Amino acid sequence: MMKVIFTSIAILATTATTHGSPEAIKTILAVGPEGKGNQQAAQAWSDLIKSDDPDSLMMLLAGMDNAGPVAANWLRSAAEVIAANLEADNKLSLNELGSFLLDQGHAPRARRFAFELIRKADPATAKTMVPGLLHDPSTELRREAVAQLIDQASSAATEGNSNGAILLYRQALGGAVEPLQVKPIANALKELGVQIDLPRHFGFLMRWHVIGPFDNTGRTGFDKVYPPENEINLEAVYDGKGKESRWEPLETSDPFGKVDLNKPLGMLKETVGYAYTEFESSRARSAEIRLGCKNAWKIWLNGKLIFGRDEYHRGQKIDQYKLPIELKAGKNTILVKACQNEQTEEWTVQWEFQLRICDATGSAILASNRQATPQPGSQSRRPRRPKN
Repeated sequence: MMKVIFTSIAILATTATTHGSPEAIKTILAVGPEGKGNQQAAQAWSDLIKSDDPDSLMMLLAGMDNAGPVAANWLRSAAEVIAANLEADNKLSLNELGSFLLDQGHAPRARRFAFELIRKADPATAKTMVPGLLHDPSTELRREAVAQLIDQASSAATEGNSNGAILLYRQALGGAVEPLQVKPIANALKELGVQIDLPRHFGFLMRWHVIGPFDNTGRTGFDKVYPPENEINLEAVYDGKGKESRWEPLETSDPFGKVDLNKPLGMLKETVGYAYTEFESSRARSAEIRLGCKNAWKIWLNGKLIFGRDEYHRGQKIDQYKLPIELKAGKNTILVKACQNEQTEEWTVQWEFQLRICDATGSAILASNRQATPQPGSQSRRPRRPKN
């Protein structure tokens, strides 16, 4: 394992003159959860920041490629101190930082730090580089390019150049993957007369078959195995909670893909519902399921349990949970289990989820069998409070 971790570090270490830098980085990479190894990491950090060698900075950045969150913080902190010292001595190598930045195999956070150092030392060059980051695999870097295009589009709109603004906003949307940037772009385009298919842009799954309710009295339903977990038979009828449960189709037109189980199953509490869909992939590939849900939930891909959380009403947001998966070529089955608990406060009414398929950058992966996004119908909004 350590051989893999230090592949990139070893390349740089051959020219390093700082005593003990590779070993110090190794010590920091060994930091574990709940403070394990922090004392040793603190000593290693003290040793690292004594360096005035540009190669030590590059070793630290390379070390972040395989670092966990805590270790990455240690390495980033040491890199900041060394970079400041190198800047003061006019020894910072923009060429090496540029090579590191342009190597997309490095950790996004480390590449972002390299870019920040370049921008601080040479703002004009950094600004010129920004447009080339629009489709960078690092969301932290492409955010710069999207923001620059948004500013340019806004200026064009202010100057009365609507066509130019539309083109620039659409170009920005092509690189935008984060809701905080996608939403204002979509709103701006709407004001200019252009509608954006947000569910398609994000890759939300909009058509499902749902079944329920099953019992969750005393929150026992999360662990209880109900028939949909053993078989998917859309013609089957099962004994549910107080009535028969059968599959029925459900599509959502929500711009952010929210699948509301209250609508087909009723305003119920202490219940379990399931949602099933099929995703056709053009090829086998790595991907992510990204879920937003405030109920207890479990997800199965192709019959295999991916993950679950027995937790209620902690809030919901896009990409709340990111689950790495492997799609197979052809049909992939997705089953979601969502549980409602006994609480009846208004803020516990929601029994819903939003799920999308994307790559590691957050760019949508669209199914080859994806249909047109459903349009809003005449169905009224569900009531805010559950019925008695």
